[in-house]
Amino acid sequence: MLYNDIIYGQVTIDEPVLLALLETDAMQRLKGVLQHGISGLIGVTVPTTRLEHSLGVMILVQRLGASLEEQIAALLHDVSHTAFSHVIDYVFDDHENQSYHDTKKEGFVAQTEIPAALAKFGYDWRDFLDEENFPLLEQPSPRLCADRLDYFLRDSIPLGLATKAEVRFALNSLVVAKGRIAVTNLRAAQWLGYTFIAADDASWSNFDEVGLYELTARAIRTGFCVGAITQADLWGTDEPMWAKLHSHPDPGLQEQLALIKPETRFVWDEENPTFRVNTKLRAIDPDVVVEWKLRPLSTLDADFAQHRREYLGRKGGVWPMRVED
Repeated sequence: MLYNDIIYGQVTIDEPVLLALLETDAMQRLKGVLQHGISGLIGVTVPTTRLEHSLGVMILVQRLGASLEEQIAALLHDVSHTAFSHVIDYVFDDHENQSYHDTKKEGFVAQTEIPAALAKFGYDWRDFLDEENFPLLEQPSPRLCADRLDYFLRDSIPLGLATKAEVRFALNSLVVAKGRIAVTNLRAAQWLGYTFIAADDASWSNFDEVGLYELTARAIRTGFCVGAITQADLWGTDEPMWAKLHSHPDPGLQEQLALIKPETRFVWDEENPTFRVNTKLRAIDPDVVVEWKLRPLSTLDADFAQHRREYLGRKGGVWPMRVED
């Protein structure tokens, strides 16, 4: 299989087990699940899919010399994301952890073709559930890992924060040291650290986008209450679920849905908020290889350490939001 990726270019995927997994309905479903949920669906952000990201993470760990087992784990890491991705974390009040898909992963995968597909190649599907067993794929924040790097690099160009040349520079600076991803020079680490925070501010923890997530979560909860959708719809894709919500006659639901559009704005209002909401903040601290040791960027660059600290302090906590239609 020849695959052309916007970040990594043309890649040949020829491992039979990876090809078999890609053919499963569970993986193909991710073509209809957007990384950014509602903001991707209504055109606020570029509509990148979970399948594109999953393939990207697999390609990245492969580039870094990962075992086939880690490549499998990378490909499968987001298979249990629901329709609307992290919007569903807001539905179930998991704003800060955003881990609903992780808690549902074992139960979801068990009902798919994935266990049988893996068994044909001698693998036990349960061995791929715990991503912490795959240190290139996943690391605790704020370290680098393939998951964080891929969604960041994939978003940085459409957000206007990076050029293709800068992305190539960052990729070419990555190495594996002490079993995890690091960078070979201070300049690459600084670019990654500062630009990652800029991406979080511009999109993942953007004030307006978080407001849209919360509005959508409230509409989804109403949709459950009035019978417009069921839990089963979470395990489908974005557009059919969105259509079902819009087709239901409940006036309260339709009033909520009417606010979910790019033009809606949100104002910080301590006195009269429509709602109060918090979110997960993302800010990496890349490890740099210095004299055969790994040093977090914050220990090498005091300005970056202060910038990161001030960013997290400024945006942390609960945000009082008033909706302006």
